[in-house]
Amino acid sequence: MKSIILTLAIAASTSVALFAQKIKGSDTCLPLSQKEAEVFMKSNPGASVTVTGGGSGVGIAALIEGTTDIAQSSRKIKFDERQKMQQGGKTTKEVIAAYDALAIIVHPQNKVTNLTREQLEGIFTGKIKNWKEVGGDDLAIIPYARETSSGTYEFFKESVLNNRNYMAGIMSMPATGAIVQSVSQTRGAIGYVGLAYVNSSVKAVKASYDQGKTFVEPTVANAKNETYPIVRPLIYYYDAKQEAAVKPFIDYVLSANGQKIVEEVGFITVK
Repeated sequence: MKSIILTLAIAASTSVALFAQKIKGSDTCLPLSQKEAEVFMKSNPGASVTVTGGGSGVGIAALIEGTTDIAQSSRKIKFDERQKMQQGGKTTKEVIAAYDALAIIVHPQNKVTNLTREQLEGIFTGKIKNWKEVGGDDLAIIPYARETSSGTYEFFKESVLNNRNYMAGIMSMPATGAIVQSVSQTRGAIGYVGLAYVNSSVKAVKASYDQGKTFVEPTVANAKNETYPIVRPLIYYYDAKQEAAVKPFIDYVLSANGQKIVEEVGFITVK
C-alpha cells in the first residue's frame, strides 16, 4: 500500500486553522489526493494531511470506525455501510471530487485493439479463454482483477460484467500499480485500471458498449464528451459532524486550482 505523509509549515496564512486530517481508501484516488494534499499544505501552514490507499472498502470501514476523517472511494457507499455509519451516530456526506475513465489494458505486443463489453464479460467470467477468440494470437488469456475490497473491482463487475461473477481463481491484485506491472510483464494478460495509471508499459484498448458498432479510446476528452462508456465518479465521504474540519480541504479540491490538479493527474474535472 502506498502512503504519503506530508506536513509543511510555510509563510503565514489565515485561510485554514491548524488541523490534521486523514484520508484513506481508494487506490484510484490515491495519486489525486496525494497531489491535492501536497499543494494544499504549501499554502496552509500548520495543516497536516495524511493520505493512504488500501481500497474503497478499507477507507469506508475506517470512516465507520472513526480512524479516518475522509474516505476516498471509486464506488458509491453501500446500503449496509451507510447503516453502520448511522448506527455509530454518524451522518454520511458525499462529495464528488473528480471523474475517472476506467481503461482496459493489455500487453503492448498484443495485437487486439478493440473489445466489446460482451467480450470483456466473457474474458473476465472465464467463458473466453484464448486471445484467438477475440481476433488475437493463439495465446491463453490471463485476466487480472483488483481485490474484492476495491471500489474498482465492484464498479467493473457492475458496469462491464453486468453483475456477473468473476471467473474462479482470477488473479487478484492488491493495488492498481500491481495490475499495470503484471500486465506489462505478461503477454497474455489483461486488466483494468484508472486512466491516470495508464503508461507506455501497457496498451489501452478501445471499448464498445453498442455491440461493436463503435469503439472508443479511453481518454480524458472522450470521457468528457461522454463517448467513452466506462466512467465513474471519484468520491470523498465524511461524517457531517466533522464538516467544519474537512471542508477547507474539500473546498480546495473543488476550487479552480484543485480541479486544475485533477486534470494534471489525469482525471476528469467535475465542472
